[in-house]
Amino acid sequence: MAYIPVVGTSIRRQLEEREEEILSPYAMLNKKSAGRRIPEEDDECDIRMPFERDRDRITHAKTFRRLKHKTQVFLAPAGDHYRTRLTHVLEVSQIARTISSALCLNATLTEAIALGHDLGHTPFGHAGEATLNELHPGGFRHYVHSLRVVDFLENHGKGLNLTYEVRNGIVKHSKGRNDIFPEDESELPETLEGQVVRVADIVAYVNHDMDDALRAGILAENDLPDDICAVIGERHSKRTGAMVRDIIVESLTAGDGRLHVSKDMLQAITDLRMFLYERVYRYYRVHNEFEKAQHIIRGLYSYFMEHGVGRFNGYQWVSALEGKWDNDTDAHRQVCDFIAGMTDRYAMRIYEQIFLPKPWNATDY
Repeated sequence: MAYIPVVGTSIRRQLEEREEEILSPYAMLNKKSAGRRIPEEDDECDIRMPFERDRDRITHAKTFRRLKHKTQVFLAPAGDHYRTRLTHVLEVSQIARTISSALCLNATLTEAIALGHDLGHTPFGHAGEATLNELHPGGFRHYVHSLRVVDFLENHGKGLNLTYEVRNGIVKHSKGRNDIFPEDESELPETLEGQVVRVADIVAYVNHDMDDALRAGILAENDLPDDICAVIGERHSKRTGAMVRDIIVESLTAGDGRLHVSKDMLQAITDLRMFLYERVYRYYRVHNEFEKAQHIIRGLYSYFMEHGVGRFNGYQWVSALEGKWDNDTDAHRQVCDFIAGMTDRYAMRIYEQIFLPKPWNATDY
């Protein structure tokens, strides 16, 4: 029988009741959320539930829109079909929703975490992240900065004030080169939905980075080892589908409120990730461009520490603080925040404005 909302009754209340009837006992319900970092008087929307509002706040954020001009693997790609950080989070969201829906989890919570998980990424991808980690005294990790973005930097310094579950999923999404399924459960998000995003992230990037490397001519179809192909398939859509299906089937079969993947599939995903590190991420042409990007980040960081962050005024860069900081800690924090929020093209444009000479035009002076 089709579900039809009753007119005159709060739609949100009906949706909350529907969640209790349909979702798995392992799912996080909206009504059981630990709430927002700062309580809001108007949080009782009569249509949207808290996780829906979080998703909408993220997709309307300026930081989210800037992801379209941030590197995934290839720096500021000229081709229209290469992935950017924005298309990456969209692919993660699609994969994560598919898994969550099949496991009867809260797909909206999953989607909100997925869309917000990379908001803290720097220009030039992991090259920018590694450089800011080197320069900032407190270090830099994109997943920690993602939380800083949604808590403090977005919305003119007010933050997005997301729910605890979304914030926890964002800050715990990253694996680096560590185990996909760690033995230490403290490394995992507290919700199963957050754990789904963590796994969907690697499923997305090992597949789309492989696809982009093929498009770029760095790899050929027959370069992928046969033992990996035997498990995940030989085409992009087959590979993604095989991984997603394995996670769903193994998790449903176990039925213990944890995510599972078969031994063969886990080994194939791990091997594919290592293959990409060796053949793509460390490929000399990719590495050379990363070194150039790191040079840009270092130059900008040094300049802003000396002159302060500023703005464009016509053709010139105008420093707002002229090197006058309250203390070095504030200086490093503001410079790091400023650079981390840049897109690839914005960072290159500012670097050009500050450091590269301009042709003399007497009419300009």
